[in-house]
Amino acid sequence: MTRLTAALVGLLGVVAALAAGHLVAGVVGPSASPFVAVGNTAIDLAPSPLKDFAVRAFGTHDKLVLLLGMAAVLLGAAVAAGLLSRRTPLPGTVLAVVLGLLGVSAVLYRPDLGQLGVLAPVAALATGVAVFRWLHATATNPTEPTAGRRAFLITSAATGLAALVGQFAGSRVDVEASRRAVGELKPASPAPPIPPGADFAAEGTPTFITPNADFYRIDTALSVPRVRAEDWALRVHGLVDRELVLRYDDLRRRDLVERTVTMVCVSNEVGGPYISTAHFVGVPLRDVLLEAGVRDGADQLFSTSADGWTAGSPVDVVLDPDRGALIALGMNGEPLPLEHGFPARLVVPGLYGYVSATKWVVDLELTTFEARRGYWIDRAWAREAPVKVMSRIDRPERGSTVSGRVVATGVAWAQPIGVDRVEVRVDSGPWRTATLAAEVNGSAWRMWRVELDGLAPGGHTVEVRATDRAGFTQPQARVAPLPDGATGWHSVFCTVR
Repeated sequence: MTRLTAALVGLLGVVAALAAGHLVAGVVGPSASPFVAVGNTAIDLAPSPLKDFAVRAFGTHDKLVLLLGMAAVLLGAAVAAGLLSRRTPLPGTVLAVVLGLLGVSAVLYRPDLGQLGVLAPVAALATGVAVFRWLHATATNPTEPTAGRRAFLITSAATGLAALVGQFAGSRVDVEASRRAVGELKPASPAPPIPPGADFAAEGTPTFITPNADFYRIDTALSVPRVRAEDWALRVHGLVDRELVLRYDDLRRRDLVERTVTMVCVSNEVGGPYISTAHFVGVPLRDVLLEAGVRDGADQLFSTSADGWTAGSPVDVVLDPDRGALIALGMNGEPLPLEHGFPARLVVPGLYGYVSATKWVVDLELTTFEARRGYWIDRAWAREAPVKVMSRIDRPERGSTVSGRVVATGVAWAQPIGVDRVEVRVDSGPWRTATLAAEVNGSAWRMWRVELDGLAPGGHTVEVRATDRAGFTQPQARVAPLPDGATGWHSVFCTVR
């Protein structure tokens, strides 16, 4: 074979294998797709410093970067396999078997897949080997070169078309139709309306309520779990008096409540963007747990998502009637978006998401912290993670040049008791007390603004700190997010002209 033909044989063999695996995964479980399973396993096995670097470097695009990197490696391996197999198909066959076994191992490692899940990588392995050898034999036909080339082109086109169909067909779980069919989730107890003056958006802060499309997303799900509401169920078990199995309609028929909650990711650096606020509609988590009957000795609510991710929340927090933890079904006036947990997720104000905010939740176990360890606890993060008092400067922006009247604005949060005071200083001078926007509740962020009069032309450093209602002031020392959230004063350098 020519080098071009050999490379094409290798590429089509890998593409056909991935398509077959994806097609079978559409039947046995979307996360059984070998490409997805290997990616999810890579995320699980990656050390925490590498994950932190990915979030810092790529933000919410970290999964896309991983997928593109995996695709590049696979394509490179496919081309190499083809080039090594110009005379004999053995090298490419060996590589196909190795990649197939890698997919099998990844599926067996996944906690959310049963034994049938292995059918997807097995199908990928068999298809990859068969297609590679078939194309190789067609391209190297020694008796009729012209007819062989024609047959190779036809079979190559057919393989590519079949792979395209397999990829498309394997993705057809119509969750959006299920989500649309949910209709309006009208709370029996709506949240108080947002008062006028709750933000300073005209002067640079975010709007008080974050639109769903802009709400930050940080999770380990390489592919969003696709669970229809009519197929979903939540099991409540463990140290309880009675086990519960709740369907989506069981929750929807209850009196729904609406709560306005700010959520923040533990990986958020000082001044970082991973914080958003929404109206969540759902069922009080406390009511469900009390219905099951929490036994003495249970100190952890261990939650599991549809893709096997786990988190552990303190029982005393989720049972606190003032905390207002939810099994959320809706977000900002509509059913939860797929990427934010449809059909249902947990929302626990005042805790970082890695110990509380399980999306696509399907299992709640009352247990102890000694008995079960959540996903991130084995990766060096703290067992308990209350949200820390924090503030951020949104304007002036870092490195910006401002002229005329200088106004600094930003946000602060201190869940669940709320922000009492925000102070700003310039060039290590005296602290100035900022004006706070109207307060919504202690579990939501609070906007602030301050006029910085009398700044001379030139460069200036602006710093901010917040104090909560218990009198605790945000510490100055910079501490990285690992293991229980960042601390430190946010600062920006700007130039006045």
